[in-house]
Amino acid sequence: MNYYTRHSPRQAVIADDGREQPVTTFDPDGKPRGVVLVVPAMATRSSFYTPFATHLAERGWRAVTFDYRGMRTRAEMKVETADVDRWFGDVRAILDAVADDADDLPVTLVGHSLGGQLVPFIDHTRLASVITVAAGDGHWRRNQPGVRWIAPVLWSVVAPVAIRLAGYYPGGRLRILGDLPGNAMRQWARWCLHPEYLQVDHPEAPSLFAEVKAPMMSLSFTDDELMSAESTKHLHDWYTNAEMIRQRFSPEQLDGRRMGHHGFFRAQNADLWDELVEPWLAG
Repeated sequence: MNYYTRHSPRQAVIADDGREQPVTTFDPDGKPRGVVLVVPAMATRSSFYTPFATHLAERGWRAVTFDYRGMRTRAEMKVETADVDRWFGDVRAILDAVADDADDLPVTLVGHSLGGQLVPFIDHTRLASVITVAAGDGHWRRNQPGVRWIAPVLWSVVAPVAIRLAGYYPGGRLRILGDLPGNAMRQWARWCLHPEYLQVDHPEAPSLFAEVKAPMMSLSFTDDELMSAESTKHLHDWYTNAEMIRQRFSPEQLDGRRMGHHGFFRAQNADLWDELVEPWLAG
């Protein structure tokens, strides 16, 4: 099936503060089977998901990608004041626009890492299903052993100094995570230092997670260098009223392929998209 990429039905979504948030839509050649909103991981640009969105369009789904505000260039990051909560508000507006334009087609959210954490903070009643990939809570004590004892130094020392010197968090240069606007990194650091993660800013979070009732599938990997089995379980246990299927794979179960935190969305794993994602898409 042929597909084309377009900036319609909308070139941009207007957030609740009037800011334009560009979106990219990948449409199939013909009527879509359903709509998939791809919500990025922290410090990951939308272009990373282009192979995945293209693949979905070739198989009949409309796929929509976007960048969190301030993420497109380093120049943007230096002047961006948004924190993670502001990003959540933007995703709420984007989902509303995508659902409004869906012509009654079912909408699936595919949330990578942070994208699987924000579901309670958007209008999840508009979702027919949710797929989380490599999503867990970020408290440092539940990180994988390889980063567990480095993380507190990153959050408490490295990140604040780097932001002060560079005007943004230069994760690409430091080879620790990726580039981020300063306020987003500061808030995320505060969450990762707290035993209940985002509840440090959102004490209402347990009740919000409990309100999510869309069917969910959690996809995680034993070789994820960031998210441990404990962190993945901890996050998804908050979704107390969602019908949940949890799948966790080792490299041995995937023909020796390494997934890590980002590998699932790389083009060489397209066969796994058919096997592990497509059955859970609404449409």
